[in-house]
Amino acid sequence: MDRIRMVDPRRLSPRERLKTAVESLLLSRAVHFDAAQGLDIPRSWEIRGDLILLPDEAFRCRHWEAVIPELWDTVCSCFGASRVARQTTVKSDKFRSPQVEILKGDSGWVQHKEHGIMYCYDVTKCMFSSGNISEKLWIGSLDCQDEVVVDLFAGIGYFTLPYLIHAKARHVHACEWNPDAVTALKLSLAANHVSSRCTIYQGDNKEVAPEHIADRVNLGLIPSSEDSWNAACRCLKTDRGGWLHVHGNINLHSRSNSSLIECLGQRDTHWSSKEEWTMYVVDSVNRIFHDLYGSGSSWTVIARGTRKVKSYGPHIWHMVTDIECHPVP
Repeated sequence: MDRIRMVDPRRLSPRERLKTAVESLLLSRAVHFDAAQGLDIPRSWEIRGDLILLPDEAFRCRHWEAVIPELWDTVCSCFGASRVARQTTVKSDKFRSPQVEILKGDSGWVQHKEHGIMYCYDVTKCMFSSGNISEKLWIGSLDCQDEVVVDLFAGIGYFTLPYLIHAKARHVHACEWNPDAVTALKLSLAANHVSSRCTIYQGDNKEVAPEHIADRVNLGLIPSSEDSWNAACRCLKTDRGGWLHVHGNINLHSRSNSSLIECLGQRDTHWSSKEEWTMYVVDSVNRIFHDLYGSGSSWTVIARGTRKVKSYGPHIWHMVTDIECHPVP
């Protein structure tokens, strides 16, 4: 085994500090350590309140079994945490539930503060996406003091809470069909003292979303929110309309033997540009309004901007397009 060098821990990166600590633990227990074993010392992790959430591949080698549970105590000591968990792949259920194993501690409930907002949820039942922070900040920059917002995919409050706390929405109607997420959302609303300004609708938003009430509708579902575009249009006030913020995962890759004309009216995840996808959303929303209100009621539907939220891999981006919709007098 290589000799462990004594290094001032204050000069180490978090990963180096963790590596030094667990190697020292192995040395103290006379457990052989080789280079291959070092590969599953994690290079990344998530901190959720007092819980460290490790990636699936972390500490899987059999040699670690000889230093458990001390290993989890060491991990906690490195980061000032009291609990450790490890996440695997997302379940293929309709809620996209996480699969998380609690390694130290007896509960998955956490309180995680981000951008001045407290999120309360159970890591074994609900996911939290830090990659959406740019969109949360964008929402927080809005002035919604006189607006009613419908969040069709509220989850644990990823976007509902920024609308309430930073954008100061007068009221948010939050739709969510996952009962575990609804429980978490209620706790988060209470923790941030905004429960009185939010109404929760548990169930499929196509069936439970309030109609003709919204100045703004958030459709924060990926890979596609298209199944709920009709419900979103019905949420908007019929006398003056409002905004639709449509999310989607878009594969920006040129398609051979296809054209914009061919893709209109049918679903496709491959687009030659974000402008092409945006035009498809606008065209679809126009047709929905025509179907809802007939030829006697004309609506103006304009895309005011499309932005990238985060990358999901080569050519694949989480996008949001802002669609302004108003009835023509």
